[in-house]
Amino acid sequence: MVRSGLPPGGDHPTFLLLHGYAGSRFSWRHWMAHLEARGSVVAVDLKGFGAAARPDDGAYGPHDQAALVHALIRREGLERLTLVGHSLGGGIALLAALRLRDGAAGGLGDSPLRRLVLLSAAAYPQKLPPLVHLSRWPGLSSAGMRLLGMETIVRWTLRSIVHDPDGVTQEQVRGYAEPLEDETAQRALVDVGARIVPPDLAAVTARYPEIDVPSLLLWGASDRVVPTSVGRQLHQALPDSRLEILDRCGHLPAEEHPEASWARVAAFLDAT
Repeated sequence: MVRSGLPPGGDHPTFLLLHGYAGSRFSWRHWMAHLEARGSVVAVDLKGFGAAARPDDGAYGPHDQAALVHALIRREGLERLTLVGHSLGGGIALLAALRLRDGAAGGLGDSPLRRLVLLSAAAYPQKLPPLVHLSRWPGLSSAGMRLLGMETIVRWTLRSIVHDPDGVTQEQVRGYAEPLEDETAQRALVDVGARIVPPDLAAVTARYPEIDVPSLLLWGASDRVVPTSVGRQLHQALPDSRLEILDRCGHLPAEEHPEASWARVAAFLDAT
């Protein structure tokens, strides 16, 4: 966890940033200065990724991650909270929002959650991307990572999920690949992928209408990882949501179109 921006407390918001599968705090680099100017920023590496711990305990499912996020929010006393989640991080943000709601209903005080900003959020049943699908076979996944090297895998993955493959840079490839080159990181990557679909997903999705905070859903029109149909379904479920779709954009709105995507977020923050 890294804090930046305005000091905690006061009348400004707190932004808690949750990256996607195989990502890290690096994913938010283009938005950080904008967020820091508006509030207190808490950027986390989810368990198993970036600089976070990678225990070999098997507890890498979305509910496990959401429990850690919820504990962090309570431990750090985060208030006036805007949860910002991309892809898997968006799904974890939804689970954390439900945990905060349950805690408030259970007498743990008012929920600090004020808004959600979800980018290409994993929220409903869908076809799994190849890198995640291969995690069902840990031995094959591990052998492939050793044989090909993470930089090759990351470059291929990034080029396959963005709208314009030629826009992928070496800096971007290294930023994603470097934290995954350790064997424990690769084992954690497989552990997360193998458990990425919650066993109670139907029960979770049925509860989305309970999340009544203002929510921005930001999608790329060319997203082949989490298709726009998921965004439209989530828009129908969340009672106070707006759906924004960026043209000529794939699965990484904050990186493919950093200024255009931030403009949508800024307008949402101003309006809420």
